[in-house]
Amino acid sequence: MTTVGIKDVALRAGVSIATVSNVLNKPDRVATATRQKVEDAIDVLGYVPNLAARQLAGSRGSVVGLVVFDVRNPFLTDVARGAEDLLHSQGRSVMLCNTDVLPEKEERYLQLLAQQNAAGVLITPADLNRAWLDSLRARGLRMVLLDNTEVYPDVCSVAVEDVAGADLAVTHLLARGHQRIAFVTGPMHMRQSQDRLAGSVQALERAGRPADILQTVETAGFTVDQGRRAGEQLLASSDRVTAVFCANDLLALGVMQTAFQAKLRIPDDLAIVGYDDIHSSATAGVPLTSVHVGGYDLGKAAAELLLDEDDAHHTHRRMVFTPRLIERSST
Repeated sequence: MTTVGIKDVALRAGVSIATVSNVLNKPDRVATATRQKVEDAIDVLGYVPNLAARQLAGSRGSVVGLVVFDVRNPFLTDVARGAEDLLHSQGRSVMLCNTDVLPEKEERYLQLLAQQNAAGVLITPADLNRAWLDSLRARGLRMVLLDNTEVYPDVCSVAVEDVAGADLAVTHLLARGHQRIAFVTGPMHMRQSQDRLAGSVQALERAGRPADILQTVETAGFTVDQGRRAGEQLLASSDRVTAVFCANDLLALGVMQTAFQAKLRIPDDLAIVGYDDIHSSATAGVPLTSVHVGGYDLGKAAAELLLDEDDAHHTHRRMVFTPRLIERSST
């Protein structure tokens, strides 16, 4: 059986070998009509690119790693979809990697991506620091951080103004007369937790309220189960809060479930605000007030920044999205 090669595709499509290579590796640089001719020739001939040979030749592969802390999180699913849609349109594929915020899992995936000569990585780092960034660069991995940091201007990043978003949430609760507010979050070493706590305190200080009226509950993760546990802890307290701001919607939905089990009325007995505005927020037993963050757009923007690194004139950028509060029945 004769093996079909790139020369055969070029001959059938009536184009140069270089044009076929561009269609395979950088399709956005080829005119639509020409790209279609090449793709038709590939389909007719049944040509399969030799990925191993391309890697040995030193070219970058077509796979982009999306490395996140919890693939079950619907917000991160939206991020993944935005990145995947954009990358797929440019002839790239996405490898989704779940780290559980464990550096050893993250390291294993990064090693694999480097071995596969990946086109790059979109990543929420388990522990962002200079040594970690330098180690990725030493492996030849290009990256875009899904992290709100201003400390590293030599790398692209995409994030949300979490301080401002949390400020919106707590200001909203204060405007409704709540004096005893709880902040429920995941691990405090994560940037999301730190920024959303800072925004909560900022709202209190601007309103002339003491920061210590905010009862902070740290959980092991941003999940519904952890939200239920946090809710149980809050309801067992002798000094009951009247409102809860949760650092993501899954935590908020867990708190809401615990409140229902305790026969509390939402929002009369307990007001709840979430963060991310995932799709199920609007369809919860009591529709959840939440800080809206465009996960799809964030993922798409991260993918665009990564692809832009192919440009010799690429400059690193930090893109920050502004959240907004969506008011529903839970407050």
